[in-house]
Amino acid sequence: MRNPVTIAAALAVALLLDGCTSVGRVGLLTRGSADPGGLLKGQRHFHEVGPAEARSCRFLALGLIPAGNGDIQAAADKALAKSGGDALINVTTANSLYGFIPVYNVLSVGCTTVKGTAIAFND
Repeated sequence: MRNPVTIAAALAVALLLDGCTSVGRVGLLTRGSADPGGLLKGQRHFHEVGPAEARSCRFLALGLIPAGNGDIQAAADKALAKSGGDALINVTTANSLYGFIPVYNVLSVGCTTVKGTAIAFND
């Protein structure tokens, strides 16, 4: 028979932490300041820079106090800044939401992760 203290501890941890994740794919992500329509209409040549990945998170304390930016554009801009690319192709996105003591919404964290291949346009 299992120890009741162990079962109670496992249940307490399960009640204090809660989370979920969703995953999707995007064909092309550009910098927030870029004109994607102009880039595609101009038929510009590009070269691959290499793999790029970044994560952007938003925190919400007590259900009222936000901090950070967890949207996909912030994550894409971070990935492009690190890689030196102009856009990402073959992008995979993942959104995660974690709640700590979710009943009282003490702290929740929402993160967006982007992974893809950075490209640079030839001038």
